[in-house]
Amino acid sequence: MAILERNDKGAVAHLHMNAPERLNALSDEMLAALQDEFDQLKNDQSVRAVILSGSGKAFCAGHDLKQMTAGRQAEDGGKAYFKDLFDRCARMMMTVQQLPQPVIAQVHGIATAAGCQLVATCDLAIAAEGTKFGVNGVNIGLFCSTPMVALSRNIPRKQAFEMLTTGQFIDAARAEELGLINRAVPAEDLVTQTAALAETLAGKLGAAVKVGKQAFYQQMQMPLDQAYAYTGDVMVENMLYRDTEEGIAAFIEKRDPDWTQ
Repeated sequence: MAILERNDKGAVAHLHMNAPERLNALSDEMLAALQDEFDQLKNDQSVRAVILSGSGKAFCAGHDLKQMTAGRQAEDGGKAYFKDLFDRCARMMMTVQQLPQPVIAQVHGIATAAGCQLVATCDLAIAAEGTKFGVNGVNIGLFCSTPMVALSRNIPRKQAFEMLTTGQFIDAARAEELGLINRAVPAEDLVTQTAALAETLAGKLGAAVKVGKQAFYQQMQMPLDQAYAYTGDVMVENMLYRDTEEGIAAFIEKRDPDWTQ
């Protein structure tokens, strides 16, 4: 049984973390499997949206503490292993946002530490009511410094700092209120609601979503004047697409667009 399963339905790819006995922890094997699939998706023009979910009781419980403990047995106390681990994790997280397709986290159970980081990293997230989110490393003496990067880019700083320093969970309703997820839905509706969102995204012009996603993350790192200059150039290029011209014409003529991409 694969640790990560991929099933495509039309233009939507569904990645399913399948290590329920380890609460879908981001083990060395899980990180490698996720990285491999995301690398493949970068060039897969048939896929326009991605759903990421987990099996069993949890979406993802963060790093695999048993593997981390084993890594500490090296002569250097684990320093090289830990540096490599966090570098690999950061690369995987950044790849999510570098994909041309929007990635939706379909969350249930718990998403804690690097699992919460994964939710914050995904472009969109829908969670089942009752899901708990936390960056709880401080409870075992390990401050969630790398999860903090994604978390603090999703929610207000004081709320992020409270989560990081208290190690307390928040529920799905609070996560929605803070902006960590797009919405909380009844558990029985999680799959259908996530699929509906993915289908909506997949129905848009793929080239426009690709350039828009890239611009979204780039402009967030820029001062206001640079952001407007950069996104203005992006829109100029977008306007020159044949399919954008067709989309505008179809809107004016009140018909469906005949897109080639």
